[in-house]
Amino acid sequence: MRIVFFGTPTFAAHALQALIHNKCNIVAVVTAPDKPAGRGMQLQSSEVKKCAEANQIPVLQPAKLKDPEFIAELAAYKADLQIVIAFRMLPEIVWQMPSLGTMNLHASLLPNYRGAAPINWAIINGETQTGVCTFFLQHEIDTGDILLSKTHPIGPETNAGELHDQLMELGAQTVIESVQMIAAGQTKGIPQGAGSHQLAPKLFKTDCLLDFTQDVKQVYNRIRGLSPYPAAYFVLDGNPVKVFTATYKISDTASIQPGTLMSDGKTYVHIACKNGLIQLLEIQPASKKRMAIAAFLRGYDLPAQVDA
Repeated sequence: MRIVFFGTPTFAAHALQALIHNKCNIVAVVTAPDKPAGRGMQLQSSEVKKCAEANQIPVLQPAKLKDPEFIAELAAYKADLQIVIAFRMLPEIVWQMPSLGTMNLHASLLPNYRGAAPINWAIINGETQTGVCTFFLQHEIDTGDILLSKTHPIGPETNAGELHDQLMELGAQTVIESVQMIAAGQTKGIPQGAGSHQLAPKLFKTDCLLDFTQDVKQVYNRIRGLSPYPAAYFVLDGNPVKVFTATYKISDTASIQPGTLMSDGKTYVHIACKNGLIQLLEIQPASKKRMAIAAFLRGYDLPAQVDA
């Protein structure tokens, strides 16, 4: 099969490398245009572009996916199958182009967690299981017929970065198996279930602000569901403090104002929530580097009470 691959970040590049390793016929790659980044604002290529160039695969970087010039160039590759991973929404003229359709890899067990941030929201919502699935694109986003799905546990301390890497590995395996199924003639997927399901919308800054009036387990899940990026935060002396790692304990905090900071001034900081305490382990104050809580306390005179 002639395959055109669409993707941009590391999550997609890992699957692309697996396809190349398994000698799949990748005739072209479509990825985002180079963007300025870093202190020098030098143009940076996507991880998918780097992988493609290292393997001498032609790269297309359209600014607009409906550009007639791009459409003509894409059609010239005469793909039998297109594979899309962590890329922007495709117009119908693009995803309908191949004779075998366009397959997408999604980091959840659809129909649950449709949307841009399935890994984060699964942890934020306290799920103990997630997975990946491949499906054929249709008009509505993340609604196509499922080709193959695989489950994966979420550990009680797993954060979003760790789960991302675990699903990246599982996703690459699932893509390879899905391509093998399509090559063998299995091009009909299973329709997704109807009804209401959990969604995974794009994350905004308002989603990252911790609410200490919530149950302590909810606060803890939001911290790990947003770590390391974009990172949960709270406000201290008018400035945001990002929280990367924490733990919690259930306790009677009914007499303590939610959000109250408690510390010995040397080794720990606890924050009162409903039904318990969050213990901060790694944080990043505004304009500072990420640091352990003991390092923070050495340079900050915390005006807070000590635990009773």
